[in-house]
Amino acid sequence: MKQAVEMNCIGSVSHKNGYSLVVDKEYCAGLTGLEEFSHVKVLWVFSKLQWDGKTLVVDSPYKKLTHEIGLFATRSPFRPNPIGVSNARILSVDVKKGIVELDWIDADDGTPVLDIKPYHPSEDMIRDVKMPSWCAHWPMCREESGEFDWESEFTFAQ
Repeated sequence: MKQAVEMNCIGSVSHKNGYSLVVDKEYCAGLTGLEEFSHVKVLWVFSKLQWDGKTLVVDSPYKKLTHEIGLFATRSPFRPNPIGVSNARILSVDVKKGIVELDWIDADDGTPVLDIKPYHPSEDMIRDVKMPSWCAHWPMCREESGEFDWESEFTFAQ
């Protein structure tokens, strides 16, 4: 059963002077206390891409996977609901200006932000993770991902 859901964007991603979230004025007070956390989860919209509404199985985007894969088993931006989720380290929070400076985020400049949640291991970290063999060699944490050779993993140019 399809059900329409309405959401409001609370701000956008900015790449000016590094990476940051620029929160709309009416939501700035919601940033109070966020500076006490080291990391956030950012929910955002793939606003520049359109999904065809039909493609649920795709040719592998991964070099070490040799068969088709379902859309929900990928991190493809082409999805029924174009929602992205990123973890990022907080560098600073300015509640009055509505700016959360981040170390990096994998969303384009101007990307609409749906929500910001503090990262905490009691709910966000999984100790015993199962991965398919074609990606089991990938880094086990965000901190190791920056130095990993991701270009050798994907079939498309990054």
